[in-house]
Amino acid sequence: MGEFDLIRRFFQRPAAAGVEVGVGDDCAVLVPTPGARWLVSSDMLVEGRHFLSTVDPARLGHKALAVNLSDLAACGATPRGFTLALALPRADEAWLAGFAQGLWALADASGIPLIGGDTTQGPLNLCLTVFGEAPPGQALLRSGARVGDEIWVSGRLGDARLALEVFRGRVVLAGEAFEQVRVAMELPTPRLALGQALRGVATAALDISDGLLGDLGHLLAASGVGATLELAALPRSAVLAVQPPAVQQECLLAGGDDYELVFTAPPGARLPDVGVPLTRIGRIEAAPGLRVVDARGERVDHGLRSFDHFQS
Repeated sequence: MGEFDLIRRFFQRPAAAGVEVGVGDDCAVLVPTPGARWLVSSDMLVEGRHFLSTVDPARLGHKALAVNLSDLAACGATPRGFTLALALPRADEAWLAGFAQGLWALADASGIPLIGGDTTQGPLNLCLTVFGEAPPGQALLRSGARVGDEIWVSGRLGDARLALEVFRGRVVLAGEAFEQVRVAMELPTPRLALGQALRGVATAALDISDGLLGDLGHLLAASGVGATLELAALPRSAVLAVQPPAVQQECLLAGGDDYELVFTAPPGARLPDVGVPLTRIGRIEAAPGLRVVDARGERVDHGLRSFDHFQS
């Protein structure tokens, strides 16, 4: 199977609404909504760095798109299209069928068409670029948090990191408990509806990809503020809650791969109900830095840091 047969068989579909020209030409042609602002994000997933070689290809197809859609969610964007650049060691039809199945299932559920990309032979590497849009002045950014705002997070934290620790052999889980955290790691849910509903409500937002400490730190730096984070308030699953305190702290604070939204909002703000649990986990303060406190309000000396591609 050649390159162009591969594209036609697994990745080409008729042009979708808002797409004048899609896969199959030198460029895609999109039809923008009058007055809307484009939001664009790219993410790369490298085998051995971002995913295990043993991962189910359908789950990899889902996750490759999900982590990019999570960036659109963090900015409150409506998805419009995405491109896929795919490097493959070989044209494995069974692998491609599974990957495409997972990719298309999430793309269809999210209403986002594939509009172009590239394929080549090489070490397994996936690079996606997503395009979204939002009304003028309504995109959520990292730079709007204000002193006195409350800090909120969606869903639960830490399960994806707990699954990684199982694969590393540091934690033992089996059966249903392991499958629960493995699903969190391999099939994250991009919070698109929540992000769009937070437009005009949240003062700042971003998604948690490298760990709560680091990602929230980026928001604080962009906004020029500090914060206190309440460790006991961080939402966690029953599986994580029975792990030793040190494991819980590492997974919750520095785990990464959660793809939940962390956002700030004024006290008393009317938060949207889109079927996703929201938990207040701290407050924005004037003093620089990010302080973590326990249930008694005492400082937690955790010594943790989030994932960094060149320091981890």
